Amino acid sequence: MTFDVEVIRKDFPALNRLVRNGKPLVYLDSGATSQKPASVLDAEREFYERHNGAAHRGSHLLSEEGTEIYEGARATVAGFIGADENEVVFTKAATESVNLVAYALTSSVKAGDEILISEMEHHANLVPWQQLAQRTGATLKWFTVTPEGRLDIDTSLITERTKIVALTGQSNVTGAVPPIAEVTRLAHQAGALVLVDGAQLVPHHPVDVKALDVDFLVFSGHKMLGPLGLGVLYGKYAALEALPPFLTGGDMIEVVRMEGSTFQPPPMRFETGVPPAPEAAGLAAAIDYLGGLGMENVAAHERALTARALDALREIKGVRVLGPDTTADRGGAVAFDVDGVHPHDVSQVLDELGIAVRAGHHCAWPLHRALGVQASTRATFYVYNSREEVDALADGIRYAQKFFGA
Repeated sequence: MTFDVEVIRKDFPALNRLVRNGKPLVYLDSGATSQKPASVLDAEREFYERHNGAAHRGSHLLSEEGTEIYEGARATVAGFIGADENEVVFTKAATESVNLVAYALTSSVKAGDEILISEMEHHANLVPWQQLAQRTGATLKWFTVTPEGRLDIDTSLITERTKIVALTGQSNVTGAVPPIAEVTRLAHQAGALVLVDGAQLVPHHPVDVKALDVDFLVFSGHKMLGPLGLGVLYGKYAALEALPPFLTGGDMIEVVRMEGSTFQPPPMRFETGVPPAPEAAGLAAAIDYLGGLGMENVAAHERALTARALDALREIKGVRVLGPDTTADRGGAVAFDVDGVHPHDVSQVLDELGIAVRAGHHCAWPLHRALGVQASTRATFYVYNSREEVDALADGIRYAQKFFGA
């Protein structure tokens, strides 16, 4: 598959529709959820039409086929991030994956221990660690951000008391990509575990968990062309094996007696209930699609769009981009503030023009406060976006300024 945006766009049914005022859809909100190619929709539909048996639940043909598809998807995910199959756990979302680790660590963390996060985090990688600190009496510490929205790595915060470092792989607001490998090296020297929130990283950049050396990595299928309702937790096998179950019930058990139960090894230990095999089939199809494009090509395409957006917004008086002004160590999330116009108003005007963006604090209130704003408007780019859509965004911002007299 060659990287031709016009060809790629034909694979996404939603991009063919008209929206408000009969305008063609300009979808710049993939950071919230991505659109789905026909191959992903077909994979889920085919499962329900031909293979709809409960995976891991029977010896009849449909159940066997469901199991094969589900475990095949696990192998596909593992290959995509350079993991072993038994290091990939399916969850409902990246948020559940973070909560799984944070909850399971409860018995391993005590008063006097330290949990290290950052001001850059999405609430999903912040609140669970606040809760862990409250449950255990541990101290929550955090890296701050620089004025341009990059992580300020204060190495003095990593001490022998640090038990886990939890950081985003790419900010969902500024697009900044922290030096994860370097932080991981320092954390491991101190004996700490490392969890990376890869929800904005894995869909957009090549990721090799062995090279990063992180202990845990979480991400969601729906942000990488896959279905809603399926997340991934990668963990080094030894790290997963050290964790107790998060949820209990069927399938994750080994032996059950009235007096007590024993549990399967990872990854099954963390997968209770009937497996979400249709969603897994869809995620595998999404990974196959991205693999066909090539993740290096995906990253390069988004980098070009981001550079065009930064150049265009830089030329508009009264617009401040939150985050780095170059594409170095930066992804395709471009959040901005329009002087004199509330982000929700900017978003509403853009929506009238058919341009879908997000407005608000993007589940990152502390980061917005650190950057001196309460909210922002955000455009996020993906494989199906074009240079013309970036130009439409810039024109739409100018129109919003005129509409509100800013």
